[in-house]
Amino acid sequence: MIENLSPLMFVGTGSDVGKSVITAAFCRIFKQDGYSPAPFKAQNMALNSFATPEGLEIGRAQAVQAEAAGVPCHTDMNPLLLKPSADTICQVILNGKSIGNQHAIDYFTSNNKAVLREEVCAAFDRLATRYNPIVLEGAGSISEINLREVDLVNMPMAAHAKASVILVADIDRGGVFASVYGSILLLSEAERKLVKGILINKFRGDMRLFESGVKMLEELCKIPVIGVVPYFRDIHIEEEDSVMLHTKNRDAKAGKVNVSVVLLQHMSNFTDFNPLEHDERVHLYYTNQASEIAEADIVILPGTKNTLHDLQILRRDGLAQAILQAHKNGKTVLGICGGYQMLGIELLDPQGIESDLRQLPGLNLLPITTILEGDKITKQVNFKLKNGNTACTGYEIHNGRTEHLFEVEPLNLLENGATDGCVVEKCFGTYIHGILDNAEFVDLLIEPYVLEKSKQAPFDYFKFKEEQFDKLADHVRKHVNMELVYEMINPSTKGE
Repeated sequence: MIENLSPLMFVGTGSDVGKSVITAAFCRIFKQDGYSPAPFKAQNMALNSFATPEGLEIGRAQAVQAEAAGVPCHTDMNPLLLKPSADTICQVILNGKSIGNQHAIDYFTSNNKAVLREEVCAAFDRLATRYNPIVLEGAGSISEINLREVDLVNMPMAAHAKASVILVADIDRGGVFASVYGSILLLSEAERKLVKGILINKFRGDMRLFESGVKMLEELCKIPVIGVVPYFRDIHIEEEDSVMLHTKNRDAKAGKVNVSVVLLQHMSNFTDFNPLEHDERVHLYYTNQASEIAEADIVILPGTKNTLHDLQILRRDGLAQAILQAHKNGKTVLGICGGYQMLGIELLDPQGIESDLRQLPGLNLLPITTILEGDKITKQVNFKLKNGNTACTGYEIHNGRTEHLFEVEPLNLLENGATDGCVVEKCFGTYIHGILDNAEFVDLLIEPYVLEKSKQAPFDYFKFKEEQFDKLADHVRKHVNMELVYEMINPSTKGE
C-alpha cells in the first residue's frame, strides 16, 4: 500500500541553481515509485507560460513539472504568475487569469500581500487533497532578508505546507560553502528547523575530490547533504530562463535546414522551438543580427509580451528589412502569436494594453490586421493542418483580435470548426504555441529545404520528452540518498 508522504520543497541559494529541473526530477522519481506527485510553485516570474486544459494560464516550468509527474497541469500548481512587460512593470496572473499590470514597487510594498498569501495557500491546500506528495519549488534565494515580510514563495510557504526543505546550491558558479552556510545562517531559527537537507548541484570533475567538502558542509550547517548531482549536457529538459539563448548554435551549417529565431526583447514561450533544437535535420539558432537572418532557410518571429514595442525595435535595428529581404529571396517566414501579428498590415493597441504605443504598421507579409483589446485568450487546442490528416495539439495565449482583410488559405482547422492562421507565398502565421511539437507541421515547414541525403524519420517530440524525464530521474536518483529523502517525508519514520 502506498503511504501518504508529507510535502518536499526545493529552495535555492540563488537564482538559476537548478531548482526547476531538480523539482521535475523528483516529480518523475515519485511517479516511477508508484506515487501520484504534483508540482507547486506559489509565485513564478516568467514570460514562458502555458494554457491549462481549463484554458487558464500558468508558468511553463510548472507545466513541464506536471508532465514529469504524468498529470494534467492546473492553476493550483502555480497560482501566481508575474509576466514582465517592461523593466519595472508586470502583468499579474492570479489563479490563471490576469488581474492587471502593476509596478514592481507597488507589488512588493502594497497591502495586497495578505490576500495573495491566502490565495496561494488555498491553492496548495486544494492540490494537497488530490496528489501525494506535493513537490514544491522556491524562487531565487531563500535569504533575501529585505523581502522577508512580503515573501510568498519560499520559507513562509514551506511553513504553511509543513514541508521538508532541501537547499539547492550550484557548485559550478563557485562559492558553494559561503552560499550554503550564509543562506542557512540568515534564516530565522524557526525557518532553519524546516531545512532538512542540502543538495549540491552541477558538480564537474571527480566526485571523490568533494567528499571532504560534504563533511565540512555537514559539520558547519548541522544538516545532511543528501547528494551531489553532476553537471549534465546529454539530458534535455525545457529551460525556464531565456537568458542564454543568444549563445546557442550561432552560424548556419551546411547539410542542415537552417532555422533562425529572431531574438525579441520581450520574447515569450521560447520553448516553442525546443523540438527543432533536437531534430537532426535542423540547425536552429537565435539571433538579432541581420546578417545571420540572411543565412537562414527559415526565419521565425516568436511570441512576445510587448508586440508593438518589439516591432518598433525590429524596424530600428534593421531586422524588419532583413526579414522582408529573406522572404523576397524565397526563404520561409513563420510567425507565432505576437510574431504572427507582426506579419500583418497593421497593429493597433487603442487601450494601451501592452505599452504606450497605439499603432504601428506591420511587415505587410500577411493580409491581416490586429487590434489588442478584450480579454486575454488562453486555451488548449486540437487541430489539423489545412491539408493534413493527423490530429495535432497546442495552446493559445494572447491578447488581440486578428481579422483577414480578404479571403486567404488558413493554416489550421480547429476541432471546433474554426480556423487558425493563414499561409501566403511561403509565409505562415499562427496563434498556436506548441505547433512545432507536431511532426506533421515540422515536416511541412522544412520539406522544401531537406536535402535527399539528410532525410530522416519525423522527430517524435512527445516520445523524446518522456525519455528525457526518465534519464533525468535516473541521473538524480543515482546521486541522491533517496532512502534519506523518504525518511524525511514519511510521517511514520518521523514519528508523526
